[in-house]
Amino acid sequence: MPFFHPPVEWGSLGLDPVLFSIGPLALRWYSLAYIGGILAGWWMLLRMVKRPGSPMTAKHVDDLVTWCTLGVILGGRLGYVIFYNPAQYLSDPLAILKLWEGGMSFHGGLTGVIVAILLYARSKGLSALRILDYLAVVTPVGLLLGRFANFVNGELWGRATDGSWGVIFPDAGPEPRHPSQLYEAALEGALLFLVLNILFWATSARMKPGLLGGLFIAGYGLSRFVIEFFREPDAQLGVLSIGLTMGQLLSLPMILLGLYLLATSSRREPLTALNPAA
Repeated sequence: MPFFHPPVEWGSLGLDPVLFSIGPLALRWYSLAYIGGILAGWWMLLRMVKRPGSPMTAKHVDDLVTWCTLGVILGGRLGYVIFYNPAQYLSDPLAILKLWEGGMSFHGGLTGVIVAILLYARSKGLSALRILDYLAVVTPVGLLLGRFANFVNGELWGRATDGSWGVIFPDAGPEPRHPSQLYEAALEGALLFLVLNILFWATSARMKPGLLGGLFIAGYGLSRFVIEFFREPDAQLGVLSIGLTMGQLLSLPMILLGLYLLATSSRREPLTALNPAA
């Protein structure tokens, strides 16, 4: 298909990964996306637990944010090291600590958050599954901001395209490429956020343990699996011998787990609410 207009030069958009810097210190949009996602999720959760049937209190939310933040950072970094670049970090283990150089895995971060939820819920006698439901509603905000930050950084670009919407990224060669970061922002971020929030605020879905969490996990996994066909595979891995990318391979168990939670949600009875009258 011929171009309807010349492809967009990423450099012509005036984007800068650094918001501002003072000497050697720099605030990057990617770091701001993490901070903004955590603060937005925190604020949303505090509103959500005021609704009847909440499985936790505002005090639990304050503690849980800390646990989940650690889960995201530790899980995301270890996931990237294990799944995407083990050889580099085996040769230089101290590089694992250099978070400012990038390298985070969503699948690893999600695993870290789930572990954090399980540990925190067990320590407080709460329902881990219902906490997962609530966190699922707010997580797409962080995904939306993170994918926008990826685009601003000019990283994680898509495969080559002859579509008129292609973007020429500075380190991706002369070919126009799918702005797959924006595809992910639309599906994993905006669409999931809209669907989950409508279900939470306008229906009784929050009272069915596993429904919202299952929808998020399956929805993300399916979105990521599809978008990987447009996203350039990681250079050090490429397409795996089974014909899938690492992102697609890691998304398959997510889809299955999410579908299981969805299929079994109607069989579970919600626990007694800690906040029945709020």
